[in-house]
Amino acid sequence: MQAIEYPIGTKFKTRGKNPLVCTVIDVWKTYNKAGELVQTRYVATHDFLGMPVTDRDVVAVTIARGLIVG
Repeated sequence: MQAIEYPIGTKFKTRGKNPLVCTVIDVWKTYNKAGELVQTRYVATHDFLGMPVTDRDVVAVTIARGLIVG
């Protein structure tokens, strides 16, 4: 099964009482010794009180739930 890969620049909203608009800035892929893809994580950033905050452990499902189309 092929997972959807989101390109850099994709915007999405987080869930919760105060959703934040985040932007994907990098994609990290981890491979095992056999060369098989083990996991894919996204690096996303958002602003909090005027300062950029970076989350380095965003999964594809989080992006898919809050994807901003347009």
